[in-house]
Amino acid sequence: MKQKKLINIQSKLRTKFLKNGVKMIAPDTVFFSKNTKIGKNVTIEPYVVIADKVSLGNNVRILSFSHLEGVKIQNNVNVGPYARLRSGTVIESGSKVGNFVEVKKSIIGKDSKLNHLSYIGDSKLGKKVNIGAGTITCNYDGVKKNKTIIDDEVFVGSNSSLVAPLKLEKKSIIGAGSTITKKVSKSSLALTRTEQIEIKNYKRKK
Repeated sequence: MKQKKLINIQSKLRTKFLKNGVKMIAPDTVFFSKNTKIGKNVTIEPYVVIADKVSLGNNVRILSFSHLEGVKIQNNVNVGPYARLRSGTVIESGSKVGNFVEVKKSIIGKDSKLNHLSYIGDSKLGKKVNIGAGTITCNYDGVKKNKTIIDDEVFVGSNSSLVAPLKLEKKSIIGAGSTITKKVSKSSLALTRTEQIEIKNYKRKK
């Protein structure tokens, strides 16, 4: 009986949003909450879960297999596929959160990009920040959560670990493959890599 009631609630919510102009390719695979708020010209692809307290602005596209909860998304934002946006997150206008990206309790500033394979937690990103693939914020030290501040126009290279508490100042660049533990100054390049070693004509032991 309870399951039937839940199915009826979802059916009513889908019908309401379709009537309000939300584009859904496969409505039966999309799940809403009673307090979901959706603006104009929004597209939701198949297999998306919109859990409690989610607000979507205008011109938003949510791609397949994404899960949103406790999130405010402003205008002209793309999310997914396979994105997870957790409580306390704000995605500001013009930003993109791509495939296999998780964001928790963070502000993603205007026109910023997290295109793929990244974790951003307890962070504040400014405008036009680029987060490379495989980047993570190391926000938990085993006792408490620490904050990462990334100012406007920062470029973070792929496969970087940002160990909080940390601040990356405006227009700084993080070289790919770096583990960053100290503040990076404005317009600076920071990178941490071991020297590459090459042994000529190496033969594996048998």
